[in-house]
Amino acid sequence: MRFAPDTEDSLAFVVELCNTEPEASRSGTDELATVDQLAALLARYPYTGRIDHDEAELRDVHRTRALLRQVWSLSRDDAVEAVNKMLRDAKALPYLVRHDDLDWHIHATEPSSPLAERIRVEAALGFIDVIRMNEMDRLRICAADDCTGLLLDLSRNGLKRFCSVRCGNRMNMIAFRERRAEGRS
Repeated sequence: MRFAPDTEDSLAFVVELCNTEPEASRSGTDELATVDQLAALLARYPYTGRIDHDEAELRDVHRTRALLRQVWSLSRDDAVEAVNKMLRDAKALPYLVRHDDLDWHIHATEPSSPLAERIRVEAALGFIDVIRMNEMDRLRICAADDCTGLLLDLSRNGLKRFCSVRCGNRMNMIAFRERRAEGRS
């Protein structure tokens, strides 16, 4: 499955952002607990425009993280309602822009808009493509028993089940041990 490059980038960022929550993170802690951790995330996924680097912005990004995690698991029709609300609340007005090393892509908020609002709108634009292509099943929660990590399945066959190789290996080892204990190795 291939979406437009900016859609894939937006959705990959949603995965990274949401997988900083304690239940989904590799460390088991909130990996977005500080302004410095937010800055490190933004170093990997740069956003143009205003970034305040303060606690108020971090709290707003936390609220956005929770909202995006919720939208990730919605049905297609329910996602439409949530996406439309995100766009409406931000008074989003899509326009094409080219900057840095990126070719033409869509922005829909002013660079001076708060970071969390720009994150919500960019995610909403990504969700639009997923909804329009009827590919909501590509947005999943990790199948590992003890993980709530999000995963974006861009594989051709659409069978990706785990958010990371680590979760996949762990679940495969558990299944192997269960088969071995039952004498079916």
